Amino acid sequence: MIRKTTLVAAAALLTTATALAPPATAADNTLKYSDQCQFPNGLYPGRPWSLQRVQLDELWSQSKGKGVRVAVIDTGVDVKNPQLTAAVDAKAGRNYLPKGLKDDNGDPVERGKENGTTDTVGHGTKVAGIIAARPIGGTGFVGLAPEATIIPIQQNDAEGHGTTETLATAIRYAIDAKADVINISQDTSNAVRPTSDLEQVIDTALDAGIVVVASAGNDGLGGNVKETYPASYKGVLAVAASDRNNERASFSQSGDFVGVAAPGVDMISTVPQGGNCSDNGTSFSAPYVAGVAALIKAKHPDWTAREVVAQIEQTAERTIAGHDRLVGWGVVDPVRALTEDDHPIESPSPQDGLARAEAPAAAAFRTGETPDERNARLATYVAVAAAVLVAGLGGTAVAIRDARRRARRVTGS
Repeated sequence: MIRKTTLVAAAALLTTATALAPPATAADNTLKYSDQCQFPNGLYPGRPWSLQRVQLDELWSQSKGKGVRVAVIDTGVDVKNPQLTAAVDAKAGRNYLPKGLKDDNGDPVERGKENGTTDTVGHGTKVAGIIAARPIGGTGFVGLAPEATIIPIQQNDAEGHGTTETLATAIRYAIDAKADVINISQDTSNAVRPTSDLEQVIDTALDAGIVVVASAGNDGLGGNVKETYPASYKGVLAVAASDRNNERASFSQSGDFVGVAAPGVDMISTVPQGGNCSDNGTSFSAPYVAGVAALIKAKHPDWTAREVVAQIEQTAERTIAGHDRLVGWGVVDPVRALTEDDHPIESPSPQDGLARAEAPAAAAFRTGETPDERNARLATYVAVAAAVLVAGLGGTAVAIRDARRRARRVTGS
C-alpha cells in the first residue's frame, strides 16, 4: 500500500501565504522585503533572531562546513536565489516525483527540473538556506554552515505527491551521492508507521556513517503526543521547534523520540527566485540542526554519526537533568557543540548500533571556582538537603497525626 508523505509545514497550518510577485531578475535587490513571502522577495534587513542567539564569529572560527555534503530531500532547491547558487551541487541533484502527475482539475503538475534545482513551493529552498545560504550584501541572513554543499533531491510537492517509496528512493540516492548529512523535513501522513522499506534504507544510511536529521512534526497543539516517521526511527535525530524563550513552540510535536529542539518560529530563509521570507515549523528547526551537524563533520571528519548526534545532544541548553519529551535533551547550542568538544565522547557499542545515546550527560560546567568556594557550595547543598529532610519528616508526622484523629472519630474514642 502506498502512503503519501506530508510536508510538515503545511500540516501545521502555519506556513506563510505565498504569492508570485511581478517578474524580477534573481539579482534584483530593489524589491522591498515583504512579510507576505512573495516569490521573489526582498532581502530581509538585519540579522534574524535565530542567528542573533549565536556568536557567529566564534562559531565560524571553528568550522564553516567546508567539504560537507548535505542532502535536502524536499520540494527541490531553487538555485536562482543568489544565496544558494554557489551552495548547491546542481549536477548531483535529482527529481523523484512520480511522472504524469495531475492536480485536482486534471491538469499536469509541474515536476521541475530533473536535477531538483527548481522549487515551486519554496519549502525546500527555505530548508536549504537555513543550512548553507551564502552571505550576501543587504541582509544579515546566512546559513549556519555557509561553506557546506547542498545536494537537492526533489521528492515532494504542495499536493503531497511524494510517497514512502519515493522517499526511500531519495535516501538511497543520497547515500550513493556520498552525503554526509541527510535532512528530511517531512513525515508520513497521520503519523502512520510506514512499510519496513523506509526503515531499512534509514538503517543503511546510518550504517554508512550519515547523520540523518528529521523534523518531529507540527501536530503538537493541545498537548498532542504521537510518534512521527522517519523522525521516530532509531538513530534518527528528531528535532522539535523552540521559540525565542527556548521553550517548545506551541505547534511542535512532543514525544520520547524527540532528540533536541531548535528555533522554529519566525524563521527567515531563502525563497525561490531570490530574497528571503519568514516561516514557522519543525521543518525549519531540523535544518538548523543539520547545519550544526555539517559544522561538526567538517571539524571532525573522523567522528561517527552517533558521535556527532551525541555531541549535539550533550551540549544542548537544558532546564532539567534528564530527557524532556517536549524539547528532548534541550535546545541546540551551535557554539558549545563546536567548542566544547575536547571531552571524550563515548563510542557506539556494537550491540547498540548507531542509536542515539540513551542518557547523554550535560557538558562540563566550568565555574572557575576555588577549592574554598567549592567547599562552601557543597556545604550549602548539605544544608539545603537537611532542610528538605526535616520538612519531609514534618510532613510525615502531620499525616500520621491526621490519620490517628480520623481513626478516633470512626471508633468514637
